[in-house]
Amino acid sequence: MPTNAFALTNIDDKNGKIMVQNTKAKIYTYGLSHMADFHARILENTFQGLHLEIDGNDTWFLLLGRFNAYNILAAYGSAIILGFDKQEVLSQLSKIPPINGRFNIINNNDTYIIIDYAHTPDALENILSTIEEMDINGKIITVFGAGGNRDKTKRPLMGQIAAQYSDIVIITSDNPRYEEPADIIADIEKGVPANLNAKVFKIEDRTNAIKMAINLANKGDVIVIAGKGHETYQEIKGVRNHFDDREVVLQIINSKKIIN
Repeated sequence: MPTNAFALTNIDDKNGKIMVQNTKAKIYTYGLSHMADFHARILENTFQGLHLEIDGNDTWFLLLGRFNAYNILAAYGSAIILGFDKQEVLSQLSKIPPINGRFNIINNNDTYIIIDYAHTPDALENILSTIEEMDINGKIITVFGAGGNRDKTKRPLMGQIAAQYSDIVIITSDNPRYEEPADIIADIEKGVPANLNAKVFKIEDRTNAIKMAINLANKGDVIVIAGKGHETYQEIKGVRNHFDDREVVLQIINSKKIIN
């Protein structure tokens, strides 16, 4: 980057420091854990939103989770560097709703069901660690799979992460494409430590996996349905069949209400 540009980097992330080590641009930093040009402190991290102190200003945001605190800081810092008014920037950022498929929450009688696109080890760990930081009273139940005909090395890593952060893990199908769902599930399971195998269930049919999670959940529990997020299809053998995690959740919840 040229000398008349600016670079804004996350000082809490070692990769952020590496990215700017050779730039000629003026470097600014943002962070939660270290001193930075743009610093925030998390006051509350709840399922209703984020309460942050940024540059001495207390503001509530509709976005959820520690990872979004970093996203807010990055946007805030960029706007301030470009000359926008601090209060106006915070006011506008506080109105931004969650993105479709990213940490979307359905509250089912105080059982929180989170639908998220997390389909890589880093993304899965981000969402599960964020939930772990929240003040929850129950279990974490994670439903996820991995895409077929894609990077196989991430599968056992995701199995390890899910087992590490969850009380119950249900491994299921994502977009199997031209692979057999059972083979993908087996690859994921390889990453689960032997002492955590008892908490893992394997259900190929994604609808049945989600149904099991909802049936196992009690008040205060959190269900994470990861991997598809905003997607409205499931790709199997070259065919995209309609499938929407949110629709499936609502159908299961509504059917339980009718039965009850």
